[in-house]
Amino acid sequence: MSEHSPTHLSVRNLEVVYNDVALVLRGVTLEVPRGGIATLLGANGAGKTTLLRAITGLLRIHRGAITKGEVLLGDESLVGLEPAQIVRRGLSQVMEGRRIFAELTVDENLRAGAYTKRDRDEIKRNHERVMELFPVLADRRRSVAGYLSGGEQQMLAMGRALMQSPDLLLLDEPSLGLAPRLVENIRDLIVDINRAGTSVLLVEQNAAMALSISTVGYVMETGRIVRDGPAAELREDKDIREFYLGTGGDERKSFRDVKSYRRRKRWSA
Repeated sequence: MSEHSPTHLSVRNLEVVYNDVALVLRGVTLEVPRGGIATLLGANGAGKTTLLRAITGLLRIHRGAITKGEVLLGDESLVGLEPAQIVRRGLSQVMEGRRIFAELTVDENLRAGAYTKRDRDEIKRNHERVMELFPVLADRRRSVAGYLSGGEQQMLAMGRALMQSPDLLLLDEPSLGLAPRLVENIRDLIVDINRAGTSVLLVEQNAAMALSISTVGYVMETGRIVRDGPAAELREDKDIREFYLGTGGDERKSFRDVKSYRRRKRWSA
């Protein structure tokens, strides 16, 4: 990162093992610039969710462990901290699949998101901010969350995370399963959240959406970072355009299905 973009989150040479046997992350290094948006691209099974679990302290729940490397929030190590301790340090996550409390109302979900907060004035301010960012939630605040549309549930999950006043927001596949129009809405909301001062680590398979709003980007494959750079540079990269943006031919291929030794050798150099 440049000297004008201090690092908010730093992952250095991280290795993660599940069940003391399966090595899933293999020396992963990435940075989220303070006040910026970093995107992590990769196919299913690349290790993206495992990386988020390592950052947020959720690995142990899944019988995983960090065996090497560092996770730093600013200058403070997060390795070994409990998830609630990490949240209190200003980091919130929106997990893949929304994970809302379907039987609770919109307002009850939002109040649950503020569980580490004790300042009632701060909770009220955060609630007002969420209602301003997500007008549809304001209109449906007493509705049972399970009856919301997929897009509305994603907005609720994001709003619930913002109730913690996070300095850094981790988003795991926020566009998954949404119609193109709703993907545009989510993209615009991420930009608004970032402009208000929250750094973002965006984990996505929708490369076009993610790279259009990011500062920097990383590509993960089989537990390794195989490509990184400024987002604008990655958008112009021939391989990424072909295998993520579908501009390399008539038949769109997934990155995972392409087995090109030349490409892998060049990216891993």
